[in-house]
Amino acid sequence: MAAALSDSIPSVNKAWVYSEYGQSADVLKFDPNVAVPEIKEDQVLIKVFAASLNPIDFKRMLGYFKEIDSPPPTVPGYDVAGVVVKVGSQVTKFKVGDEVYGDLNENALVNPKKFGSLAEYTASEERVFALKPQNLSFVEAASLPLALETAYEGLERTEFSAGKSILVLGGAGGVGTHVIQLAKHVFGASKVAATASTKKLDLLRSLGADLAIDYTKDNFEDLPEKFDVVYDAVGQSDRAVKAVKENGKVVTIFGSVTPPALTFVLTSTGTILEKLKPYLESGKVKPVLDPTSPYPFSKTVEAFAYLETSRATGKVVVHPIP
Repeated sequence: MAAALSDSIPSVNKAWVYSEYGQSADVLKFDPNVAVPEIKEDQVLIKVFAASLNPIDFKRMLGYFKEIDSPPPTVPGYDVAGVVVKVGSQVTKFKVGDEVYGDLNENALVNPKKFGSLAEYTASEERVFALKPQNLSFVEAASLPLALETAYEGLERTEFSAGKSILVLGGAGGVGTHVIQLAKHVFGASKVAATASTKKLDLLRSLGADLAIDYTKDNFEDLPEKFDVVYDAVGQSDRAVKAVKENGKVVTIFGSVTPPALTFVLTSTGTILEKLKPYLESGKVKPVLDPTSPYPFSKTVEAFAYLETSRATGKVVVHPIP
């Protein structure tokens, strides 16, 4: 049997839902009567306190990978922070009342969950969650999982290590802000360079970038200096490969892949969040929230519209819910 705060869990909850693929402004609708998901033996039910949006949310909504997607109707949202209100019979890591955060979808592209984080309640396997660092708010914690895990896994795949140099393309975005911090403060980079627009260069420096490059004025591939690793978080691998040292590594997370660049699909796991917990608690790695965040639950469509401009700094978060 599942342990639960069962008397306080409703049968239906408020959620944002799309029943067909399309632009968020056209297809995303508020529904006050969506059934609260049932949990499996290895899952936990979460009372959602905050959810953050990612580009994969609107790309999925547009049907970019509908051949391998779980078909609509869909409650979007990968990232969540909240409180455990029910646990499956095989759950061992968490108990009712625990404050947790995570990326709900172990595989980002193949059959992601039909019931995401833009609802009052959501559920997923216990292995994708970690205990929320006590020094972080729910809003801050919700901003982290997918972006932080993507940043970390990309660095791992390039075999990044202490003493190496790195160039981060899109250093002010959700993933890029974490690549800078991880490279500098966790992996021990000898030099971190990053690109952003003019107004965001000070942010890059505050996160640990030694060289902040204004992409509106300078072409990074024309720099005389080349780098051991280039982390492309904007979809410019054709240019990124020109900025890497011979035998260096390029990883990209968007767009087409120009050899020898590599790409990957994130495997979401709470293990990465647990591994990075000391750095989050010490403040060496910090959440970066867009100044417009958080958006109230009622303004979720507006939050998507802003994210879709590709102008967000750090993460866009929805809170409170509802």
